[in-house]
Amino acid sequence: MEERERVIRLWFEMWLRKRDLGMGEIFAPDAVYLESWGPEYHGLEKIRHWFEEWNTRGTVLRWDIRGFFHRGEATAVEWIFCNQMTDGRVEAFEGMSLVRWTPEGKISFLQEFGCNEDRYDPYAAGPEPVFRPEGSRWF
Repeated sequence: MEERERVIRLWFEMWLRKRDLGMGEIFAPDAVYLESWGPEYHGLEKIRHWFEEWNTRGTVLRWDIRGFFHRGEATAVEWIFCNQMTDGRVEAFEGMSLVRWTPEGKISFLQEFGCNEDRYDPYAAGPEPVFRPEGSRWF
């Protein structure tokens, strides 16, 4: 379990530093990565390309781990994330990642799930819901 947690922490650290600190050591060559809002990347080289390209357009400001949950060949990690894009837009949300491992201890599959951190009670004013006029978030 400690090794799995170390690997996930290293992946988050790469984003915070904007540097590949050994991606080939943590992802299987045929790994699949699914982002919470739709994009998916198949294979280590595609994951590496996405990482390098994305870091030309934005900066991860925060990616804090709240906890890990292990079961069999899978790990779930709960986190808080915040980034700023080069156009000045800031995105922040809570999330979880489901990670599946190879027998060798590399990530074979990673799927993110996001949750809007700007929550509210639509029933605060009474029995009829009052929703904000904004549309649904991208995740």
